[in-house]
Amino acid sequence: MRISSYYELGRTQSSLEFVDVDTYKDTQLFLDPHALRWVDSEWGNQCVSLLQSFFSAVLDAIQQENHQLAQQLLASMSEPNETRLGLSKGRARGRGMGRDLAREMWEALRKSRAVSTGLLEDLEDTILFIEGIGFDIISDITTNIIRGSLIEFTQDACRYYNIPMEEDVGSGRIWNHHSRTWMHQYVSLSVTSDGPLLLVPKSIVRRSTSFEPGEYYTHYVLPVLQEEELRASSLLVQTLKNGDRKVTKKSVREKYGEGKVINLDTTIKDPSILDRYRKSKARPQLPPSHEEIASATETPMPDWESLLERVLSVPPGKDNANTYHLAIEALLSALFYPALDLPQREFNIHEGRKRIDIQYTNRATEGFFHWVRVQHETPAAFIAVECKNYGSEISNPEIDQLAMRFSPMRGQVGLLCHRGFGDKSRIIRKCRDAAQDHHGFAIALDDKDIKILVESRINGIDGIMFRHLVERFQELL
Repeated sequence: MRISSYYELGRTQSSLEFVDVDTYKDTQLFLDPHALRWVDSEWGNQCVSLLQSFFSAVLDAIQQENHQLAQQLLASMSEPNETRLGLSKGRARGRGMGRDLAREMWEALRKSRAVSTGLLEDLEDTILFIEGIGFDIISDITTNIIRGSLIEFTQDACRYYNIPMEEDVGSGRIWNHHSRTWMHQYVSLSVTSDGPLLLVPKSIVRRSTSFEPGEYYTHYVLPVLQEEELRASSLLVQTLKNGDRKVTKKSVREKYGEGKVINLDTTIKDPSILDRYRKSKARPQLPPSHEEIASATETPMPDWESLLERVLSVPPGKDNANTYHLAIEALLSALFYPALDLPQREFNIHEGRKRIDIQYTNRATEGFFHWVRVQHETPAAFIAVECKNYGSEISNPEIDQLAMRFSPMRGQVGLLCHRGFGDKSRIIRKCRDAAQDHHGFAIALDDKDIKILVESRINGIDGIMFRHLVERFQELL
């Protein structure tokens, strides 16, 4: 049974920011440490800091020949099954780090020239060069290191969705990046009949990790070896009828073999190979799509008609403000994903003196939310959303309220969702006035606008381009 059913959340995977895993068995998705680098938020930065701190501590211990410390650091990691992610068949039971595998990893790192030469910089590098390290192990290591952050994420989600939590649940080992030591706490956590549960953002999981040794070998190492054979005019060089000389990848494979040993030997001789590979991975990556998540979790695709109807069926008025807020958030979280991700509801700013109904992290690499940030050069790291279920026309105070949430750091683009009462052209003029007074861009979206955006997804017209938002934005210029 999936989390959404187990806790009767009234939502499906598309409107949830976490992976809707089965509470009993593993879902074959994996935490990708490289994906965390593209989560441009305080939470994402915290996770990256934890990973860098731990990996540096292990490498420092090995390079300083403090092997007892290195083994202790690695052996403190458990086989995580709280996330219900991984390769286990049947009941989730964790697979990855444990005392035996920790010792094997220490041995591999201690003996590897990738460590002694300083080639390794990040956890994901190990999968390219270290035997026995696969994407499942990388995922389990990542889970251990960012467990504290995952606990915080889980607690926030539980509070929002009213998922019950038990007090004084053992946290498991938590990495402290300040002291560079492991610690243990008792925390509030959701617990199913099969044990504690850690929720994982769906934007940081993959079918496999971003760094892939076969890809590195085929597209980066082999071309270098081919070029070496050409320069040496070796027996592998073939001369074509037109006089061109070439070395086939097949012949290089037969001579050198393939695998992580060849990756390492070649990269030690020419570290620029790894630099080029890292640069190829340095471009921002979108989270997995609705289709990819649905396939991996065996959950349905978004039911756009149902999500829209839940918004449109809410009676206008103060008494139904919270119902409207919840319905809008469920719809927008599905509609704008993966361009907008990691919704934070009732997000406090200015030390709690002001509150944003919903704030999304802008992950867009195309479409409106990318265009407004890159092409229009408008700060939009986060997108604020205010929800007004008024039975009358929204006015300057509501527009000013959203504008007061803007800042150069958070962003200056937001959505003001309302029911559509009053003169639409007058509302747009008020939003334009605010924009021209340099108070940011408040895009007012009524029920009709929301319907147009949903229909564009249903009909596959523009995916996550959201051309209707471009048109509404241009009305403010």
